[in-house]
Amino acid sequence: MDISRRLGILVFCGVPAIIGGGIIYALFGSYVPVLVFETLLIFFAGGIIARS
Repeated sequence: MDISRRLGILVFCGVPAIIGGGIIYALFGSYVPVLVFETLLIFFAGGIIARS
């Protein structure tokens, strides 16, 4: 996998991590759901990278 594809995956998962983390914190008022959300994004990005 070339570097441009890895950077694209980083952007694809980085933007939802920042924006989505803030939205989830605003909805639940706790960092635990944010950590769960971030962990799911890490597994998703790792799955995409491992599959390629």
